[in-house]
Amino acid sequence: MNRNLIPILLVAAACLVAPRAQQSPPQGGAADRPTFEAVRGDVEQRLAASLAELATLRERIAAEKLPMDRELRETEAELQTVRARFQEVSRSLEQSTLDLTNLRTDLEKRRDQTTYLGNVLGEYARELEAGLHITELQRYDGELNAVKLAQENTDMAEAEVLAAQVGFVATSIVRLHEVLGGTRFQGSAVDGTGILKPGTFVLVGPQALFRAADGSVVGAAETRLGSLEPTVIAFDQPADVEAAAQLVLGTGGSFPLDPTLGSAHKVAATAETFVEHFLKGGPVMWPIAVLAAAALLVVLLKWLSMAMVRRPSRRQVEELVEYVAAGDRQAAIEQAESIRGPAGAMLLAGAQHLGEPRELIEEVMFERVLATRLRLQSWLPFVAIAATSAPLLGLLGTVTGIMNTFTLMTVHGAGDPKLLSSGISEALITTEYGLIVAIPSLLLHALLSRRARSLVDEMEQVAVTFLNQASMSTPRSADAEVA
Repeated sequence: MNRNLIPILLVAAACLVAPRAQQSPPQGGAADRPTFEAVRGDVEQRLAASLAELATLRERIAAEKLPMDRELRETEAELQTVRARFQEVSRSLEQSTLDLTNLRTDLEKRRDQTTYLGNVLGEYARELEAGLHITELQRYDGELNAVKLAQENTDMAEAEVLAAQVGFVATSIVRLHEVLGGTRFQGSAVDGTGILKPGTFVLVGPQALFRAADGSVVGAAETRLGSLEPTVIAFDQPADVEAAAQLVLGTGGSFPLDPTLGSAHKVAATAETFVEHFLKGGPVMWPIAVLAAAALLVVLLKWLSMAMVRRPSRRQVEELVEYVAAGDRQAAIEQAESIRGPAGAMLLAGAQHLGEPRELIEEVMFERVLATRLRLQSWLPFVAIAATSAPLLGLLGTVTGIMNTFTLMTVHGAGDPKLLSSGISEALITTEYGLIVAIPSLLLHALLSRRARSLVDEMEQVAVTFLNQASMSTPRSADAEVA
């Protein structure tokens, strides 16, 4: 390596000397010029000094290189450690971020589940309250109010609300076991006179019995519309009263069971007489009643009048026809007088005009038929009018009842159906009685019309028979007169 440096250093020294020789002008002769040997010696001195300096520099570099190499290796090792730690921390941070995201998602799910569970438990509490027997509302009033207040309190933590709801569920489970096996508890109920009396309840399934503390009333505890307290329906039979009292006192006895679950008493309470039902229909019921009475009276009178109409027998008609065929006018008149009813009057008019033209006899007899037809059909249109008008009056009552219902809804609102029942009842009752009057009136009108038509048809049949025979006998009588 030193051999390679010597030529380089020589060239460098020559380069340094040459400029100096050019800058210094020659002042003397040849003796004053530096020789090559002198220049060489100078260069070698400088080269030696440079080499010494280079050696010193190398030694210093060698002395400083080892610690620096060691420090570099230590730094690289530390860098590797830091990189590994950085990667580990980065992975840990990424895992922590992922775990945090999963935890947030899981927390949202848990929160949604908690909200759903709270809603389910709240709905369960509301449904259980609606399904409780009215006698149990007093017993579980505290638990129900606690759950309601917990659900409505926005300052209460969700855990506290859930704890209250779960506690109510536990109470309901205990209550279920008690009801299945029968339970006895204290409470108060309203007796038949409207007095609230304390006593003891016995609840088995949906059935409840009550005995007042003073023993004045014993019966089934049921719900009455519009009352928040249980109502006692006293037993009618002394044996049931005694059995229920012993059962409530815990001394034995049988359980009087109502298979209708109180519906029989409710139906009996809603029973009403005909007059009460009629008066509930409102003022339109009176025109309907008057129309029904008038139509019934007309129907009865017409039925009696038609039933009293005499009909000619076949034998009487045949005898009359024989007299007509024989040309015996007087005998025919006498026979016609013996026949009762409108048919007899018609035949008498025809017999009195025997021997006259057929057209005249026919007109006389047809006049009697028309008179009878008018008499039979009189007042029958009134029955048809009653059959048509009764539904219209019922519709009028329906309209007025609905108007009253909307008036009550405007004043009191639609929350209480009992206030609206009067208008609805008026609407339905008037329609009911309108149809009750219309349908029989229509049927009776048809029946009476057919009865009248049948009587007129019989008269026409007898008249045709008489006219035919009179037409055949008249020519013979005329020929006899000519002869």
